[in-house]
Amino acid sequence: MRSRFTARSTRLVLAAAAVTALATTTACDADDPADAGSSAAPSAVASAGSGGNDSSSGDGSSAGSSPTGGSESGGSTGTTDSDDGGKSGYGQSCGTNDLDFTVTSESQAGGYYLVTAKAKSGITCYLDNNTPSASFGSGADGVASPVGQGGEDPIKLTGSAVAYTGINPKTTNNDAGKEFEHVIVAVTEDDPDPAELKLPEAALVDKPIVTNWATDRAEAVPVIV
Repeated sequence: MRSRFTARSTRLVLAAAAVTALATTTACDADDPADAGSSAAPSAVASAGSGGNDSSSGDGSSAGSSPTGGSESGGSTGTTDSDDGGKSGYGQSCGTNDLDFTVTSESQAGGYYLVTAKAKSGITCYLDNNTPSASFGSGADGVASPVGQGGEDPIKLTGSAVAYTGINPKTTNNDAGKEFEHVIVAVTEDDPDPAELKLPEAALVDKPIVTNWATDRAEAVPVIV
């Protein structure tokens, strides 16, 4: 009897020891993943930090290249402005202040003044208005009447291209008239900046006439038909 009780007690003790050992092992195994998780966390943070550094470096490179691109664009704009003389673009209508004028005295048709218009350096524009405004002094009797000769619409002025208009200061056969040393020329009647041109000599003015703009100077000889 005693022997069986002893053997049974021994088995119970062994079983209890086995259960204790198993519990201890399970607890250790449960701790391992936590340890592994803790160990992996710093590594993930370091990796994110490294990625952030790479991104910052990339942003820095991109920011560094952006000003260079802006500079190139600015250079291109500067070239465009230089090419058209600071104007807003080609295809614009000529204003009187876009043009340089010269006046010569001609002997044909009883004598007249030939006015030559040329675009200023760097400017390209069009004479959209066929007939210039020409007058001697500020009085209505000094305004030149258009005679409808010549005329091309529009005339492109750029570089060496020129346009001509002819002005006859006196169309009457008498001694009447007033003397003037300048003629006022404008592209249009309401041009805010007309050009006052010095005449080669003083002109006796009475019922003056003016031709349309033309590229052929032969069409700028003013004649009353």
